[in-house]
Amino acid sequence: MNAMKKMFVMLMALVLVLGTVSASADGVLAKIQAEGNKKIVMGTEAKYPPYEYLDDNANYVGCDIWLAQQIAEALGVELEIQDMDFDGIIESVKTGMVDIGIAAFTRTEERAEVIDFSDLYETSAQLLIVKTGNAEKYSTKESLAGLQVGAQQGTVQSQLVENALPDSTLFELKDYPNLALETINNNIAGFVVDSAVGLSMVASSEGQLEVSNFAFTAEEASFGKAVVVAKGNEDLVAAINEVIAKVTADGSYQAAYDAAVADSGETGD
Repeated sequence: MNAMKKMFVMLMALVLVLGTVSASADGVLAKIQAEGNKKIVMGTEAKYPPYEYLDDNANYVGCDIWLAQQIAEALGVELEIQDMDFDGIIESVKTGMVDIGIAAFTRTEERAEVIDFSDLYETSAQLLIVKTGNAEKYSTKESLAGLQVGAQQGTVQSQLVENALPDSTLFELKDYPNLALETINNNIAGFVVDSAVGLSMVASSEGQLEVSNFAFTAEEASFGKAVVVAKGNEDLVAAINEVIAKVTADGSYQAAYDAAVADSGETGD
């Protein structure tokens, strides 16, 4: 009887595996557009204005949210947003917990080994944000030598600090608001962040933060943003690229970006 039970369990496990393979064989796009589903699930971290953040009414807003909505409309489905830690988004896309990742992702060769990227929809410079009064003090690599410089955990900004500031020490936290607090409290020299995000944080810091006079070279830091998709979903990537081509060509993404920059200066965290 035990042998019979064991065989039954093994057969049931095989059925479940085959069912999973069959369900995923058509890819993410087929799942998104299937009857009874009709939604695309976006993984993001809503603490990064102007790209993605919560407004004063706890609604998801930002230019990345706007882009995700355009993708959903083009596919004829609803948009569902899952807020999570940034460094968990790629794994969630890989495992199918979410369908796409949009969180100001920089396209890198290392990430491209495990995930696919859309075409670029935006390129941004990088800023060093410091405590007010330190803009000139921390304006060179030499002035930052031996000091801690912050970046969000699992981001290209962390890599940038390590590569471009080898005489400084990388200080990582999971989110930028806490990095801002560490900077204001003089625990770190400052933190590296996308230009628009940094400007938004300065604007909402009540005069406690400013942009350093330090500048990375274009070779060191000119990061292009793209949508993250699980490998093997060329049809979904192609559909997303069509949307990106349209909204970048007609200026609507830039308008959404500019509006988010203006709004997040007041409402961004």
